[in-house]
Amino acid sequence: MGKMRAAICTKYGKPEVFQLKEVEKPVPKDNEVCIKIYATAVTASDIFIRSSNVPLRLKIFMRIMLGIRKPRNPIIGLVFAGVIESTGKDTKRFKPGDNVYGLTGYTLGTYAEYKCMKETDSTKGCIALKPSNISFEEATAIAYGGLLALQHIEKGNIQTGHRALIYGASGTSGTFAVQMAKHLGAEVTAVCGASNLEMVKSLGADHVIDYTTQDSLPEGIKYDFILDSVGIYKSSKLKKACKDTLSPTGKYASIDDGALKLDSRRLDRIREYVEHGYINPVIDRCYPLEDIIEAHRYVEKGHKKGGVAITIT
Repeated sequence: MGKMRAAICTKYGKPEVFQLKEVEKPVPKDNEVCIKIYATAVTASDIFIRSSNVPLRLKIFMRIMLGIRKPRNPIIGLVFAGVIESTGKDTKRFKPGDNVYGLTGYTLGTYAEYKCMKETDSTKGCIALKPSNISFEEATAIAYGGLLALQHIEKGNIQTGHRALIYGASGTSGTFAVQMAKHLGAEVTAVCGASNLEMVKSLGADHVIDYTTQDSLPEGIKYDFILDSVGIYKSSKLKKACKDTLSPTGKYASIDDGALKLDSRRLDRIREYVEHGYINPVIDRCYPLEDIIEAHRYVEKGHKKGGVAITIT
């Protein structure tokens, strides 16, 4: 059995809890594949898991699922993009050499050079072939943000001519949602901070609103779909005003509505969107695994544009 590098989360706390160590390389079971990870990401979920800084009712649930006093799996991380290195004898979907991307669910484990997991969808993860026209780092942004946004955008049943509002349009899920809503034919209004207005416009937004200077919307406008892509724990006068502009038949969704469904079929759809040029991943920064602490510090500030990737190898 060989060794691999991994960022170990020794306890819940600040980014400084991470330590870079050599640990045992996993070996796939008969129904598993072994993925050589080329890139992972620092997501909002990773920040919550590492810090355990969440509302009490969520903290209790999270500790039960992930570990009472420290993460049960000291290698955290939800997102991966890499190459199938080997497969168990009972696997069928993938072969060695396939470029793949996906999420690992509550088993975590992507802040490392290798991860073994089942090839079938479950709460322990989902895998799909990676879009061929983007990098491994870019794939990490659409794996997490794309899957999260698409799950909720589907609820909106967006049609050509609909008006859609994306609150938090510059984040990992928000950048995907703007492009997806536009692809579906909506007139898109994007809400974000001043420094991200031009970037969001470049993604196709028809109208942009700076939440730091505006706390109301033009009178008379009603939206057919509103997506809160920052979550219910971040509030503002403008967010409340946005809710009040929902049309009587419109749909409102938040990325906090229910658990993220780990669905490889959605990942396949996202791959098609990217390969056809309908969606372009947005990456703010890339860090090497050795700088995982600094990457967590940056994401925790809450001002990233799109995704923040970690290059493993």
